[in-house]
Amino acid sequence: MKAIVVTDQAAGTAGMTLVERPEPQPAINDVVVRIHASGFVPTEMEWPSTWIDRAGRDRTPAIPGHELAGVVTALGYGTTGLSVGQRVFGLADWHRDGTLAEYVAIEARNLAPLPGDVDFTAAASLPISGLTAWQGLFQHGRLEAGQTVLAHGAAGAVGTMVTQLAREAGAYVIGTGRAADRQKALDFGAHEFVDLENDALEDVGSVDLVFDVIGGDIQKRSAALIKTGGTLVSVVGPVEAKAVAGLAVDFVVETDRAELGEIVRRVRDGRLRTNIDNVSPLDDAVAALNPTERRKGKTIIRVHP
Repeated sequence: MKAIVVTDQAAGTAGMTLVERPEPQPAINDVVVRIHASGFVPTEMEWPSTWIDRAGRDRTPAIPGHELAGVVTALGYGTTGLSVGQRVFGLADWHRDGTLAEYVAIEARNLAPLPGDVDFTAAASLPISGLTAWQGLFQHGRLEAGQTVLAHGAAGAVGTMVTQLAREAGAYVIGTGRAADRQKALDFGAHEFVDLENDALEDVGSVDLVFDVIGGDIQKRSAALIKTGGTLVSVVGPVEAKAVAGLAVDFVVETDRAELGEIVRRVRDGRLRTNIDNVSPLDDAVAALNPTERRKGKTIIRVHP
């Protein structure tokens, strides 16, 4: 099968190559999925799990990518809950070969059924961005109706999901980003927008929840805005800034079949829009994943039609 592999951590995405690899075989509780579309997060090149397995051993050449949508082609021993020919989408294990390939072997529990009226391209954009937003807002942030959310990177892949889900839950959403992101953030549902390069972040006043995708100085300044009992939720590693009046939480997104179902249900009925900037075939994936200009949304790799 065709697959993208990486071998050099220092080279990052520039070290990607398209090669031929053997088709994967399903282990116990696995399925094999014929991938129709795959998502990719550039920060994968910085994750230890891209380069070493759980025992700390080198796992290169590794196939990156963890978001997928496709069709089940084989079941491993003991696998239940899914069937051959079923449309699925989900999030592959961090330490195993990923989804920038024609096929992937993946634990069945990491997948959710994909309704026939949601196309593979849209579905492949949902797992990391959607689950990150869902878990950050509701599981870790304990968001309630009437609260105020400060959503950093509101025009990005995660930020647009945060904005839409928070607004649907009855929150007032203040989006942030660069000046050029203002209209997009507002179009995705932010009630107001803060240009981090030119506006005073402190002018937003106190908030109940900060959803941080930036870190550094922005995180520290944001922590000071949190109301008593509020939460700073970060997805950029251990929180350096402590929320004086509330909690500071960092987390790594986890797969969850029920939550994937909630997310795709909202896509089907129009409550949730995807944020896809570029769709490229697998043969052109290396170039697509090494853009010469800033992407304005997710890059999706179309593997099979």
